[in-house]
This record gives sequence, C-alpha cells and structure tokens, in this order.
Amino acid sequence: MSDLRELDSFDFVGGTTAVCDAILRLRGDALTLELGRLAAQLTGSLEGRFVPGAGLIEPNEAGARILRHAVAAGIEQFGWYEVSGGDGYCPETERKLAALAQLTASLLQMHALAQRSTHAYAQMEAQLAHQSQILDQIHESVLTMDQMGYITSWNRGAEQLFGYTALEAVGRNILFLYADEDGGDDMQPDLFAEQGGRMMEVRRRKKSGEVFWASLSLSPLRDLAERPTGLIAYLTDITERKQAEEQLHHLAYYDELTGLPNRTLFARLVDQALAVSQRNETAGSVLFVDLNRFKRINDTLGRRIGDELLRQVAQRFKDALRDEDVVARLSGDEFAVGLSDIRQHFEATTVAQKLQASLDAPFFIAGHDLRVGASIGISVYPQDGNDAETLLGLADIAMERAKRADANPDRSVAFYSQDMNKGMQERMRIESGLRHALGNGELILYYQPKFEIASGRIVGAEALVRWVHPQRGIVPPSEFIPLAETTGLIVQVGEWVLEQACAQAAIWQRSGISPFRLAVNVSAREFTPSLPSRVADTLRRYQLDPSWLELEITESTLMHDFERVTAIMDRITALGVSLSLDDFGTGYSSLSYLKRFPIQTLKIDRSFTTGIPRDASDCAIAGTIVSMARQLCLRVIAEGVETLDQLEFLREAGCDEVQGYLYAAPLPAYEFERCLRDNWLLIG
Repeated sequence: MSDLRELDSFDFVGGTTAVCDAILRLRGDALTLELGRLAAQLTGSLEGRFVPGAGLIEPNEAGARILRHAVAAGIEQFGWYEVSGGDGYCPETERKLAALAQLTASLLQMHALAQRSTHAYAQMEAQLAHQSQILDQIHESVLTMDQMGYITSWNRGAEQLFGYTALEAVGRNILFLYADEDGGDDMQPDLFAEQGGRMMEVRRRKKSGEVFWASLSLSPLRDLAERPTGLIAYLTDITERKQAEEQLHHLAYYDELTGLPNRTLFARLVDQALAVSQRNETAGSVLFVDLNRFKRINDTLGRRIGDELLRQVAQRFKDALRDEDVVARLSGDEFAVGLSDIRQHFEATTVAQKLQASLDAPFFIAGHDLRVGASIGISVYPQDGNDAETLLGLADIAMERAKRADANPDRSVAFYSQDMNKGMQERMRIESGLRHALGNGELILYYQPKFEIASGRIVGAEALVRWVHPQRGIVPPSEFIPLAETTGLIVQVGEWVLEQACAQAAIWQRSGISPFRLAVNVSAREFTPSLPSRVADTLRRYQLDPSWLELEITESTLMHDFERVTAIMDRITALGVSLSLDDFGTGYSSLSYLKRFPIQTLKIDRSFTTGIPRDASDCAIAGTIVSMARQLCLRVIAEGVETLDQLEFLREAGCDEVQGYLYAAPLPAYEFERCLRDNWLLIG
C-alpha cells in the first residue's frame, strides 16, 4: 500500500476504479488492451501494453525509454506492464507503474479465487442435484434421520410409499410412521450407528391410516471424521409377500377341513411340550385316535356329510381337552392328541375315555342321526420314546392292537408295550444288511427323468438308490432310507450316491450326450462344511463339468445355523453346481429367508401332488408355491405326477417341470439313456 500512496488522489481513485471495472467486465484481448491503455495513461506514455503470462523481466535502467514491471502476487505471476514513448522515465513514474502492477495482481488474484469458488459451488450443486435425481428415480423408499430419529431427507419413493410429501415428513420424528405404539428395534440409532447396517421386517402406517409390512434396511450415516451422525433407511412394501407367506404357512401346517394342526405342526408342538416335560421331570403321552364306522358313513352318504361329521368330531375333541393339550387331524378319520405335564401315565387313560365319551351323543347332520366311536392307542414319554414322531408311530401300533383285541372297539384303549415291538428285530436285521450292502456292491442307482412341461423334453434326472438284496431282491427305499437317517448310515449312503452319479454322468459326458442336471439328494447330516470340498474333489476326479450336477436339499436343512448353511451353499454354487430345495412346503422355511439362499429350483412334495386336483388344500398349496417361486425367480418341479389331471393342473398353475410315473418310473442307467435318446428323437 506504500506504493499506492505515491499516487495522487486523482490517479489512485480513477486508476483503481478503472482497473476494477476492466477486470470485472472484460476478458481476453479486450482486457489486455484496456490494461495497457490504463498503464499508458497513468505513466503519461504514448504506448502501453499488458502482456499476460509468466517470464523474466529485465531490470529498468535510469532514464530508459521503455519501462516494464511484473504483475505478480506472491509466487503467482499474471504477466507484466510495458510502457514506452516517453523521453525517459524517472523513479516516480516507475513507482506509479509498480503500484498499478500490484493493484492489478491483487485484483486478478481475487477474481481468479472467486471464479474457482463459484465453479466449485456450481459443481457441488450439480452433484447434489444429480444425486437427488438418482434417489427420486429409485423405486425403493429412502430416507435419512439424525441420531435422535428426526427425519432429515425423504425421497420420492418414500412419498409414494407412505403418502407424505417431503415437506410433511422432514423434521418429524420417525415414530409417527410406526404402526405399534411401543416402536421397534430401529428406534436405537446409536446402537446401529456403532454396529453397522441391519435388516428387519416391520409394520408401518401410511398417511391414509393403512398398516403395511415393510422390509427395512438401516445403515449408519457418518461425517468426514467417520463419526456416526444418523441413519439411512431403505424400505420396500412386502405386504403381499407376507400375506402369501402366512397363507402358505396355514395351508402347510393346518388341516383345511377341521382347522386343526396337521401332522407336521403336531410333531413340532408335541416336541416343544416334551422339552417342557423333561425340564419339569413329568410324563407325556401321545394318543392315536381312529374313528369307527366313519368309512361306511362316508361311502354311503357322501363326502359332504362325511366332511361335516369330521368337523363336528374335531370340535368335540377340542371341547374335551385342556387348552395346553394338542389335537390334530392326521388324515382321513385319524386324529392325534398330545398330552404334556402329566404326573402318571394312567392319566392318559382318563383322557382317552373322555374323548370316547365325547362321541357318545349322536351327530345330527342333514337329517341323519349318525354315531361313531373311536379306538385309541397310547404311547408314553419317556418310556416309549423321546420325540413326537416316534411316540406317534408307537401309538399307532397300540391303536391297531386295541381295535383287534377289544370286543367293544368304541371303548378300546391300549398302551404300547415291548411285546408289540416285534418289528424292532426286523429293523436290526435291515440295519446290519445295509452295512453289508455298502461294502459288497448291493446298492445300485436308478434314474427318474424330469420333463419340461412346455416342451416335453427331458431336462434332468434324479439319482435314486436301490438295494438289491441277495435273498429279498430289491428292497424298497421306504424300508431302509429312514433307518439310514436315524442310524447315521445315510452319510455313507450319500457319499456312495454322489460318487456313482458323477461316475455315470462322466460316461454320458464322454459319449457326447448334451449336459443335463443330474440331481443327487443330500441329507441334513451330510450338509456340513466339508461337503463343498467333497463335491469339488469328485468333479475333479471324473473330469465332470459342474453343469451336470444338482444337489437336492430338504427344508429342514435350512433351519440349522442360517449363516453356516448359507456359507456352505455359496461355496457349492461357486463350483457351478446348482441347488434345489426338495419336499418344499413340508418343512418350516420362511420365505423371507428363502430369498436369501442361492437356490435355483423348488420341488413340490409328492404329498401335495397326490391330492391334485381333487383336494382343494393340495391345489391351494401347490398353486401358492408356484406363485411364490415366480416372484422369487425360481423354477418349480412337481414330483409324484401320475395322472393327466395332475399334469394339466400343474401346467395351468405355471409349473416348469414334472417327474413321476405318468412319464417314467426310475430306470437303470442303460434304460434311462435309451429313454433320453428316444425323447430327443421324438421331440427333435
């Protein structure tokens, strides 16, 4: 500023104003010419130039005819001034030019900084606008909140989902969206901010008052120092999926006719009750109830009368039992009752007599006076067994004995005892024979084709083990597979099946047959962390392309340690081997978890296929499974298809594939290959 004071007041005010005006208004050559003119005017020169750019400036000599001075601020040089046409320049003129140069440099520096700031702000605004457009295009609802739960942003997806505009939502606490007054887990933002993202299923309320189910994912929002500042929430409406899931659950676990639990749910409930009995050191019982004369009534008066009779019998049984007791309809005219927390096993006899007494009064249905009775078998926990299925099977044996032994079957009750267990010797004989069969080549594989409904082509096959006994011939799988499951031999059987299936597939691969999925069943016992390595080793030894192999797992496998099961699945699919979920609808899998498993195919269990199209419950379950599989982008195959009516129903429902005796029974390898080649020729 000392140089500026050297200028007279006219030069300082006029020159400063002119330079500021020029730098603000002009660019390029116009600015260069104007600055040169101002330099000439200030120094009283005939000519003046402003030369932009950086470069060395030769020092001025006393009395020189050309005067130069760099226009620089700090280390940044913008150019230099050059004036000429005077008789010689004195030191005072040099100071004027220096002051002008300093003023010009300061103004140019500030102008450049302002331009950069303006550009940066413009870029930031453009980026924010771009991000806002992206968020608004996302169909998912996205919102952010601070650590106290107050909403700080609200995208268009959230507006469409909840019905509130951003103006109505931003600034309010997230609690106003809750369907339940007590809130939920997502009201702990500090916990989430510390531990990371979280997914859950929650109930929320729209502006209209409608309550819906949403899939909620929370992730922490952090500042530049990585300190938690709030949460980002992603919500998707899953109401339809939840309703379908609940419907499927009811169809899978309850008897449609009577509303009672079915066999699957009965086993679960009884097992839970037995666990309580074990802790309380009390007894438990299972009663197997078979109605007498029902079949004659149903055959004579028709199914409508028979169905109503079963409904009324179910209600009488419920009225005769305690709230904590479990009653279920197994099938037809067979019921089961689970008793827990009883002190003496003979208490079960009292309950059995109450059930029989509840049937004494006649049933008046459509003008008919109908009477039925019941034969009841009883098994006791823990003497006879430790789980529901075992106790139910033993109670069934006892019921058969009661029906035969008593002169009055309507009052017949029998306990299971050791003399009824003659079948145990047969079981031991089968177990010993199966161990021998594994080591002596008595097991063989059969292959049941899988057909694509739309094209009629064979698109796969299931490898099924058969036991060729030297004396008995082929032993049905139903006799030795359940035994292998309970004894642990299923692991050795499973290893043998995988080995033989891959060996046969390798033969077909070398013979030029186009790849198809050869399915091998994997039991829950086999589904361990060592399974992926065993599969990889087997494929490598036979040089078999992974596209040939498919592993079928049961729903019960999914219910043990979700993270561990998912990790095993991921390793298997990484090999190129596909996964199929067998017996779907009979287990306990939740669709919310199912979508997270790397499964390609769902197989409808034959227990549902059998009743199609006569049984409305089986039709509803099968149709629901197909519909849900479509939403999850999974293929569906139905097993046990034996009639054209079943096939037509499945075709209309949208099922992809079928297997069953309607198309082909399980075949030895050479017959399956011939069937496969014939299918190619026929379809081709």
